[in-house]
Amino acid sequence: MPSSSSLPPALLLLFFSFAFLAAAAAADEDHCDHVAQLVKIQSWIDGKEDEEYNGMTAKFGSDLPDNADPTTKVPAVISDPLDCCSASTVKLSGLAALCARGVCDFTTKATFAQSGGAAAVFMINDADELFEMDCSKDNPVNISIPVVEITKSVGDTLNKLLTSKRKVEVVPYAPTRPVVDYSVSFLWLMAVATVACASLWADITAPDQFDERYNELSPKSAVSEAGKDEPEEIVNIDTKGAVVFVITASTFLVLLFFFMSSWFIWVLIVLFCIGGIEGMHNCIVTLALRKRRACAQKNVNLPLFGEVSIFSLVVLLFSVAFAVLWVVFRHQSFSWFGQDLLGICLMITVLQMARLPNIKVATVLLCCAFVYDIFWVFISPVIFQKSVMITVARGDKAGGEAIPMLLRFPRLADPWGGYDMIGFGDILFPGLLVSFSRRFDKDLKKGVVSGYFLWLMIGYGFGLFFTYLGLYMMNGHGQPALLYLVPCTLGVILVLGSKRGELKTLWNYEPESSSSSSSPSSKPPPQV
Repeated sequence: MPSSSSLPPALLLLFFSFAFLAAAAAADEDHCDHVAQLVKIQSWIDGKEDEEYNGMTAKFGSDLPDNADPTTKVPAVISDPLDCCSASTVKLSGLAALCARGVCDFTTKATFAQSGGAAAVFMINDADELFEMDCSKDNPVNISIPVVEITKSVGDTLNKLLTSKRKVEVVPYAPTRPVVDYSVSFLWLMAVATVACASLWADITAPDQFDERYNELSPKSAVSEAGKDEPEEIVNIDTKGAVVFVITASTFLVLLFFFMSSWFIWVLIVLFCIGGIEGMHNCIVTLALRKRRACAQKNVNLPLFGEVSIFSLVVLLFSVAFAVLWVVFRHQSFSWFGQDLLGICLMITVLQMARLPNIKVATVLLCCAFVYDIFWVFISPVIFQKSVMITVARGDKAGGEAIPMLLRFPRLADPWGGYDMIGFGDILFPGLLVSFSRRFDKDLKKGVVSGYFLWLMIGYGFGLFFTYLGLYMMNGHGQPALLYLVPCTLGVILVLGSKRGELKTLWNYEPESSSSSSSPSSKPPPQV
């Protein structure tokens, strides 16, 4: 007969589970009771304020102030031995000790530095990356001084200054990041405006349709086809093409992940510039002809090209110069403006050329893109140990070069700077559907409220809002934007069409224009 003190196996298992969790929590509290965070290090050289460096705190050690108070600056010194794995032969009392990474664990280094009276410890990494400094599970941690990790380049700079007998003083501090990054609203506005502008481009740029004099000047081809009166070809996407496109994009993404290098990024930069030049040329010429059609009347004969509009040639040269300047200064803080302008012009032009014929094709394309985005952001780490999409977007293996196929805006209020970004695909995929809704509304002569364009624009805006809300709630972890954008655009038109009894019309709609011709409702932008 079992004793009264015995417990059922399930309760015993539950008890030991809670005991294990409590022990783990206690061990974690004993060893690592801080959260690693980015910090800044203000330096003074020979008493004069100098550069500010970035670093990262450890999961142990004391907290840092939120501002660089000059009254708390401490002189820096190189520990001897540099690895800080034994007591330093150099006086550390009241100083910031520089220690090299390796040999022994971080807590041992910090313990020796603290025992020597150091006011702070700077761990020099052996690479130009920052990693979280965890504590050792074998040694108890009782570190009451700040422990900061710095990159190899920063460590080399400080070492060079100290070995040349310069007086180096530092103050590590952790400025508070804003709760809400208001800069993201500008990126939101750029994306929404790009989709709206591309969808309304025919209405914005179309002159009087019955102006015969204008018809003699437009549409013309670009400079590369000067003198030929043929409309630009419109590409109607079909279901097969939608599936093939997503499969091709996935293959290309995997190749980038495994074989990404600086030369490969350079190929993408060149392609981006070619597309951006064509897009900028198209947008400027089209808008100019909308206001002053006489600009296209003066021509010049060029070898190989024949008769070319002088205005179009000037715009082309300007576009080329703009793209070249962006390439030259692409690493400067202001280069985001040039990249965004070229990208927006490119996307507007693409959305004039590539079109969805109906909701059936839109459903296939956007659902494939929906799965594509989620898989390569969230599921790919299970297979490839890293998020393929995020790794490629950051250009981790490209030697400092970044993929240009995105819009970006600087984080103005963030003390660490950086950029908020959105990929072209997050604009182009929903943009194809929004553009279709505008053409559908025009063809069926629907009003603003009774049509679909307004509601899809609102849906796209909310989808982007939810994207950035998810980014905020996930502490900045990359989000698949199409996870939010597809339901807020495709879902809206499907629900609205079903409610209005027009879903069948939307599903099987066939535009009057073919892939090589256009009706007044879908005429491509005029060029010269």
